[in-house]
Amino acid sequence: MNILDTDKGSFNTTQLRFLHPIANKAWNLRIDLPLVSANTNSDNKTGIGDIGAGLSYIPYMKYKDEGIAFRARVISNSAVDPALGSGKWVFSPAFFFGKYFTKNILWITSLENQISFAGSDNRNDINLTIFENYFMYLFGPHWIAGDVALRYNAINKGYPNNAYLEFGKRITKNDMAYIHPSVAFGNQKSYNFGLEVGMLILF
Repeated sequence: MNILDTDKGSFNTTQLRFLHPIANKAWNLRIDLPLVSANTNSDNKTGIGDIGAGLSYIPYMKYKDEGIAFRARVISNSAVDPALGSGKWVFSPAFFFGKYFTKNILWITSLENQISFAGSDNRNDINLTIFENYFMYLFGPHWIAGDVALRYNAINKGYPNNAYLEFGKRITKNDMAYIHPSVAFGNQKSYNFGLEVGMLILF
């Protein structure tokens, strides 16, 4: 669940994410089903948002402590109400590099572009480039992480950046929970403050 405070109100998203390895397990299928609640000055609505699906490929591990990955996602224009989605079909390719500096410290950097290719003519096009860096420190069943995402919106020439801290714990062998508060910065930012709480369940 992700709660975002904006100048116009709040947006709350509860997202069900399904990840499944396929083929030789170098490939992963991802499906995102969001339930969005918009509580703004003009809209107070709740319903299914834009459903997304993607494929990830981890082709190369130079050493046991580093590797690269590729991901391609399509986010559909499937929200049940215009206030709950972008009104656009979006294609989003991404590249990742990850490295363990020690067995307890992990760094993941990524470069992603989100670009719309179809959808409502009455909604703004999407062309967003994201450069992200994530650092995780593991200790016992716990972890602490920090993330900074630098964004450039080519449509409105804005920089809707954000950063967050994450605190997580492995509850059982297959279950993990986390919480992370976030803050947005830069001109044309899409929200002010946020709070995300999540749980990972491995099958």
